Amino acid sequence: MSLAEIPPTKAFLARHRETALRIAIPLLVVLALVLLWQALVTLTGVPQYILPGPPAVAVALVKDWGTLAPALWVTTKITLAALGLALVGGVGIAVFLVQSKWIETAFYPIAVILQVTPIVAIAPLILIYAPTTQVALLICAFLVAFFPILSNMVQGLKSVDHNLLNLFDLYGASRWQTLIYLKLPASLPYFMTGLRIGGGLSLIAAVVAEFAAGSAGAGSGLAFRLLEAQYRLNIPRLFAALILLSLLGVVIFAITSFIAWLGLHRWHESSIRREN
Repeated sequence: MSLAEIPPTKAFLARHRETALRIAIPLLVVLALVLLWQALVTLTGVPQYILPGPPAVAVALVKDWGTLAPALWVTTKITLAALGLALVGGVGIAVFLVQSKWIETAFYPIAVILQVTPIVAIAPLILIYAPTTQVALLICAFLVAFFPILSNMVQGLKSVDHNLLNLFDLYGASRWQTLIYLKLPASLPYFMTGLRIGGGLSLIAAVVAEFAAGSAGAGSGLAFRLLEAQYRLNIPRLFAALILLSLLGVVIFAITSFIAWLGLHRWHESSIRREN
């Protein structure tokens, strides 16, 4: 019997059935919500300029794709750039802070102040001092995504097993070797949590910052297209832009979750698949 003719095992089928259900159930729920939306619009006879139905939104998405696609790309670039900067800055400053309790005491409150200050309050100042609107939007998105990554990395670097730290000291490991071979790998689950949180927050901050900036023109993102559609009472386009923003957020979350799974599924309890 060839390898292709060997029937799949029960465990193999169970894993694939579980995977299929994980994909099918959310899709069915979304489909049910869309059908409920259409039924609500049809039964109540609500005007399209108040609540358009799914077909009207789909038509607007196709018809206005030439306008929405560049805006989607602008928002995506700002979000990903802000997330990348937040990852580099958050990890780098976290490593710096944990080197000494006095360094953490001196500088960590500054990061807390930046986090608890509403971004809409400081966005006007950033718009004044930033050289361009795009740079201002990037700074706003970076500030919001930065703190979750920083706080999670600090917590991860400080949560290393003391027995392992003592073992590294016993073998004469340097501070650099302890950081590279023990602290950073041990903090990986915390980093992945910060990555998932920061990905969503960077998108939210990019949209909120663009609302505050009121940027227009060819370099505007989806937030301005939302405002433009609202001012023109083009509600189908507004819903289309909102759906694109939601899909972008879902894609970012899926990518960050997949990265977390790649880094953790072989050894960490949160990602190891267990057989029922």
